[in-house]
Amino acid sequence: MADQAAIDKVVGDLHWLGHDSFRLDRPQGAIYFDPYELTGGPQASLILISHDHFDHCVPDDVAKIQGENTVILTEADSADKLSGKVKALVPGQKVTLGDITVQTVPAYNLNKEFHPRANGWLGFILTVDGVSIYHAGDTDYIPEMEHLHVDVALLPVSGTYVMTAEEAVAAAQVIGPKLAIPMHYGAIVGDESDAQRFAKALEGIVQVRILPKEG
Repeated sequence: MADQAAIDKVVGDLHWLGHDSFRLDRPQGAIYFDPYELTGGPQASLILISHDHFDHCVPDDVAKIQGENTVILTEADSADKLSGKVKALVPGQKVTLGDITVQTVPAYNLNKEFHPRANGWLGFILTVDGVSIYHAGDTDYIPEMEHLHVDVALLPVSGTYVMTAEEAVAAAQVIGPKLAIPMHYGAIVGDESDAQRFAKALEGIVQVRILPKEG
């Protein structure tokens, strides 16, 4: 696990773009998670796409940030919709790209049918500068989370298609990150009250930071 100074440095370069979409600024090029409704942005060195729903895998948004050397890591359904340096993965794989690593983990629903486990859709653990960032993807609170050891956890909180804020609290408690950041609200479903409930319930247990949405 990284120390707090290292975490703060990396998270200082992490930008929430709304919904499940984040950009991590890096000297070698930005890293994006699930780019959605982008107005533009720095060119990507790496794009991580969790699954092929319309609000996660958006070829038009990918095109806005994709260069000829951009690597895209995703699952098979999304890979079929994209072009360029695309690699299809399944949960449990590890990819090393220069000084970063990407570990794929499961993301699925337990009590609803929007994200079946059989689809092999993804969450990601991205490790940069010794700091591990878990992007949960669209998921419920699933048993595999008990085996995760990460510094920063990006967790959906809006319910309906993913965990509720209360279920995300339970997930954060079992994962035990040094910092949790709520996501999957403010578009499609959910609003800031979900993020605030998540943060309040974890006071004194897990540090929570609600990132402002950036355009």
